[in-house]
Amino acid sequence: MVKDWQLELPKLLISVHGGLQNFEMQPKLKQVFGKGLIKAAMTTGAWIFTGGVSTGVISHVGDALKDHSSKSRGRVCAIGIAPWGIVENKEDLIGKDVTRVYQTMSNPLSKLSVLNNSHTHFILADNGTLGKYGAEVRLRRLLEKHISLQKINTRLGQGVPLVGLVVEGGPNVVSIVLEYLREDPPVPVVICDGSGRASDILSFAHKYCEEGGIINESLRDQLLVTIQKTFNYNKTQSHQLFAIIMECMKKKELVSVLNLFPNKLHGENYVSFSNSLSGNGDSSPFDAGLDSSPSASSPPRDYICWC
Repeated sequence: MVKDWQLELPKLLISVHGGLQNFEMQPKLKQVFGKGLIKAAMTTGAWIFTGGVSTGVISHVGDALKDHSSKSRGRVCAIGIAPWGIVENKEDLIGKDVTRVYQTMSNPLSKLSVLNNSHTHFILADNGTLGKYGAEVRLRRLLEKHISLQKINTRLGQGVPLVGLVVEGGPNVVSIVLEYLREDPPVPVVICDGSGRASDILSFAHKYCEEGGIINESLRDQLLVTIQKTFNYNKTQSHQLFAIIMECMKKKELVSVLNLFPNKLHGENYVSFSNSLSGNGDSSPFDAGLDSSPSASSPPRDYICWC
């Protein structure tokens, strides 16, 4: 990426996760989210990782990038990592050392998704499947790990800080959070409270859980009912997801929750949001997630299509 795309090594890597289905954000909440994300990226020289297609949380990130590019000369490096099999009009992307015209107008009758044209770069992972997500998951995690091991301060041996950013999302997002927290070294996570579904459930658990992932019985029952209603789960499924959430809360010191509900102080909200992502806030979990002496590893070898 540094060699072929001639990118500078990032000072921070922000990996955005959330719902793949389209969802609405209140206008002021969306403004706080967009401004905070762009400010964090611009002030730190960060790269932003997303799923790359124009659906769900990725479309909201794309809107923030588009708004920024229309008002500023500064470019934010946003890299979309998507499975080849779900990309609409993918045949238009085939070729080597050629310029291709890509149609980003989505087909409402198609089950495939178009790439979000506000991103600067794309990596498309192909495992032979069509119409399914999943091919990109392992590649994305290996790439995040590899980038985090690159030294941005050779004297101190400091690697590239990585932070997970969670906006809305389904049950799989909860599992992603747990994977981040169990990494070695662990990856700090920022949860956007007020964005819906998984984010709001994780925020509730973070607020009321005691140290060690313990929650009192009445709040436990309330959380189980919320999980059941939010994801249309039966009791068994709700208890399984609840158990994963409690595992996350055992490392709640690595989780920052940001309330994005709009109010008269929403200008301060987006500054706080930006600070939490960039590690400038007083309660940032970044220091706990950094390892000063990781050993370099070889880059991931999954099949990559560079576009």
